[in-house]
Amino acid sequence: QLQLVESGGGLVKPGGSLKLSCAASGLNLDDYAIGWFRQAPGKEREELICISGGGAISTFANSVKGRFTISRDNAKKTVNLQMNSLEPEDTANYFCAARTRIPNLCYGANGMDYWGKGTLVTVSL
Repeated sequence: QLQLVESGGGLVKPGGSLKLSCAASGLNLDDYAIGWFRQAPGKEREELICISGGGAISTFANSVKGRFTISRDNAKKTVNLQMNSLEPEDTANYFCAARTRIPNLCYGANGMDYWGKGTLVTVSL
């Protein structure tokens, strides 16, 4: 059973930046497609961005294009979400998810096999 843990959430002012990390206990995420999603109160889950096992990046949400980037930190064995120019509308619980099946590509939420519990990001003055 793969357990994913997100970290790095918190309170940030509009225009600020945060970096979220996704780690798996004792495992290397290199072989898996990893996606970041978010869910704001009262709203549906939103697919944001994903990196395939081969390193191809898919950005699903137009609202984060140019502001959010995804990357792998091989030394720390994490997949990171760098969020810049944050807006109050970015306030949400952010989740990472992994696809462990082959092919290790980004198919969206329905293609993911394991989910973390999320980390809360609040953008406010």
